[in-house]
Amino acid sequence: MFSINKTLALAAMPAVLLGATTAFAETIVVRSNGPSAKSYPPGMSLSGKSKIALQAGDSLTILDERGTSVLKGPGSFKVTATTATGSTFGQFLRNTGGRQARTGATRSLEGSGKVLSPNIWFVDVSKAGNICLADTAAATIWRPDATNAGSITLTSQGDGKSTTVQFAAGQSARGWPTTSVPLTNGGQYKFSGTGTASSGAVTVRSLGEAPPRLDNMAALLIKNGCTAQIDLLVETVPPTIEASGSGG
Repeated sequence: MFSINKTLALAAMPAVLLGATTAFAETIVVRSNGPSAKSYPPGMSLSGKSKIALQAGDSLTILDERGTSVLKGPGSFKVTATTATGSTFGQFLRNTGGRQARTGATRSLEGSGKVLSPNIWFVDVSKAGNICLADTAAATIWRPDATNAGSITLTSQGDGKSTTVQFAAGQSARGWPTTSVPLTNGGQYKFSGTGTASSGAVTVRSLGEAPPRLDNMAALLIKNGCTAQIDLLVETVPPTIEASGSGG
C-alpha cells in the first residue's frame, strides 16, 4: 500500500517546532499538470480515504503537514490521513518582522541553484503578482542578490507615494517603510531598481493571523492567488515521496 505521508528531514534550514496539535492534517493539491489537471486543481483538499487516479503524463504535487509528495502517472494512489503534530518549518513560515538582515537566503532544493527567500512572508522585489502577508505592520522587503550595496524605489500605485530603500552590501532584507508608503489590503506597489520585476506590481492580500500548519497555509495562499509564495513553498520543502505506478 502506498502512503503519501512520510517523516520529512530538512537539514537546509532551522527546524522550530510551533507546538503540538491533535488535528488531522489535510492533504492539499498545490501543483497539477497533465491530462488529469482539471480533476485535481490547485487548492483541492483530499480526504484520508481519497484515491488518486492519474493518467500517463500526469504529475501531481500534494502537500500535507509533513511535507510534499510528487505523484506521476499512470497509476492509482491512496491518500492516508495523518495526525498533525506541529510544523517543522517554523523558521520559514513565521513572520520575522522588519529586521534588517544582512544574510538570509537559501538555495533551491530542486537543484537549480537559484537563490530563494528564507521566509515565505518576505516581499520578493523580483516577483510581481499577489503577495500574502500575515502582518502588514511587520512586512519585510527582500532582494535575491545582496552582493553589492544598492537602492530600490517603492511606489504605491494607488496614491503615488514613493520612497527609496537603501541596502548595504550583504544586506538582503529591510523593513517595509510603512510611514512613507503605507501598506493596505488590496493595495498595489511597484518596485524599481536592480533585480526588481521588469513589469507589473505586487498586490497585497492581508491574511491577518497566519495558520501555523503547513497544509492550511498552502490552502490560504492558493485561495488568495499568491502563486510566487506557493512556488517558493514547493521549492523549499522537498518531496518526501516521488512515486509512480500503482498506489493500491
